[in-house]
Amino acid sequence: MNKWLVIVSIALAFNVNGLFAAGNADEGKTKSATCAGCHGADGNSGLNPLWPKLAGQHPGYIEKQLKAFKAGERNDPLMTPMAMPLSEQDMSDLAAYFSSLTKTIGTAAADAVTEGEGMYRAGNMETGVAACMACHGPAGSGMPEAGFPAIAGQNAAYIEKALKDFRSGGRANDMNKMMQGVVERMTDKEIAAVAQYIQGLSK
Repeated sequence: MNKWLVIVSIALAFNVNGLFAAGNADEGKTKSATCAGCHGADGNSGLNPLWPKLAGQHPGYIEKQLKAFKAGERNDPLMTPMAMPLSEQDMSDLAAYFSSLTKTIGTAAADAVTEGEGMYRAGNMETGVAACMACHGPAGSGMPEAGFPAIAGQNAAYIEKALKDFRSGGRANDMNKMMQGVVERMTDKEIAAVAQYIQGLSK
């Protein structure tokens, strides 16, 4: 656990969000018409739970992901081509817009809450899995200064896929391989449970 605290402290000192320029939410709204097809006009991606909610997400995190898709550091058959034509200003404006919206909170499956909350708040000491809240906060609001995203209320299907992608190495744009290190020892059952808990977590 001390290793994670050291890494978090370094990230906070580095101030990841300082790398991104402030965007214009009004311009972002105008540019978001294409994004709305998947992520929803309100940023809550109601059509497919595998598509993440962007509403209320930290702008620096949204911008970082768009840059990763454009640079090929993160790959997705839908998002990669969408990000390719975006300028840095476009990314900043879109990030500002979606961050200004209100995220809706889902409901966790009742049979997953106990295990999911345990994983989120305490991790698994026996297998060395760190608690999610160490980086994402007790209420799931994240740490924007360190680039850790807000995850409260995020779609469980998306969280589960993201965790499994980190575990398999299919996604590797996490800072210092932090997420890969956390999930490498998680079971499918633990991943599913914590994803459900996060879906119902209200910040």
